[in-house]
Amino acid sequence: MRILRESEGMRVRGHEIVMAVAKGGGLVQKARDAGFTVYEIEFKKRKTPFVLLQLIKILSKHKIDLVNTHSSLDAWLGGVAARAARKKVVRTRHLSTPIRKGLNSRLLYNTLADFVVTTSSRIIIPIVKQSGLPADHCRLVATGVEPEKLQAGIEEKITFRKQLGLNEEDCLVGTVCIVRSWKGIQDLMKAAHLLRDIKQIKWVIIGGGYVDRYKGLAAELALDGILHFTGHLDDPYAAIAALDMFLLLSTANEGISQACLQAAYLEKPLITTTVGGLPEICRNQDTGILVPPSSPKDVAAAVLSLYDEPEKRKFYGKRAHQLVENKFTMKHTLDQMEQVYQKIL
Repeated sequence: MRILRESEGMRVRGHEIVMAVAKGGGLVQKARDAGFTVYEIEFKKRKTPFVLLQLIKILSKHKIDLVNTHSSLDAWLGGVAARAARKKVVRTRHLSTPIRKGLNSRLLYNTLADFVVTTSSRIIIPIVKQSGLPADHCRLVATGVEPEKLQAGIEEKITFRKQLGLNEEDCLVGTVCIVRSWKGIQDLMKAAHLLRDIKQIKWVIIGGGYVDRYKGLAAELALDGILHFTGHLDDPYAAIAALDMFLLLSTANEGISQACLQAAYLEKPLITTTVGGLPEICRNQDTGILVPPSSPKDVAAAVLSLYDEPEKRKFYGKRAHQLVENKFTMKHTLDQMEQVYQKIL
C-alpha cells in the first residue's frame, strides 16, 4: 500500500512510474487498476540472469532515471540491474528488524544503493554503521496518512459499537492489524483477562490473519462477551473511530505503523510497546503511554489509568492528532521522497 499510494502521489506531481512486481503479487492488479504500467517478474535466484536482462530492458525502454527497491531479493536484482544500466538507486526498508552484518549490508545498503529510506529512525544508525553509507544518505520517511480518506461519521461509529453489543457507557479498547505472532495479540488478551471484572471495559481485535489461533485462547481466558474479533474489514476507519483507546503491542519488526497513525489522526489515545518506530507516534505521557513488549500487566495498568481519566484520554488524542497533522501525512511523505530524489539525481 505504501508503494501504491506513494506512486499515485508522485504521478500527480508529474513523475512517471513504472513497476516491476513479483509475479502474482498483491500489488499487480491494484497497480494496473490505478493505471500504472506493471511488469510481472519472477524474482527468483535460479532465474537471476533472465531477471537481470528483463530489468535492464525495462530501464532502457522507459528511460528510467531512478530505481526504488523495497525488499531483499528485488533490492539485489534491481540494484545490480540499475548499476549495470548506470541508474541511481533508492533502497526503501519498511521493517525495523536489524540488517545482516558484514559484506551483505555493505553491498545491499551501499554498493547497490545511493540512498536508504527507512520507516523507523532506530534502524538508521545500524544501517550507516554496518554499511559505510554516509549518514546524510539515510533518512526516515514514514508512510503518511491521507486525511481525506480517514472519514467516519457519527452514525457509522454508533453502528459499529452496536454491532458489538456495547452500551453508551462502555469503554472500547482495540487494535487494528494483520493478526500475526509478533503483533502482541496474546498480550492484549491477557490484559483483557486481568481487567475482566471491570464490566464497562470491552476489547476488540480488528483485522484478518491468523485469527482462529487466538479464539481458543479467548475461551481459556474467559473473555466471552468481553473480547470481539471482527476479522478483515475493507474499510476499518469507522471501527477505529469507534474506539476509546488504540493499542499496538508489537514485539518485533514494527516500523511507523500505518494503523497507529490512522488512530492518532482520529484522536485516539495510544498505548504501544517501545518496539521499532512506535515511540515516534506514541510519545509517552504526551500522545499516549509506552509499555515494554510482552508485558500484559503493564498494558492492563495503562488501560486502567486511561479508563479512570477520560480527560487524559481526550488530551492524548488531541496531541496525537496534532502530531500527525504536523509530521505524518502523505504530503509529508511525498515532499520528503522528492527531496531524496533531487539529492541523488
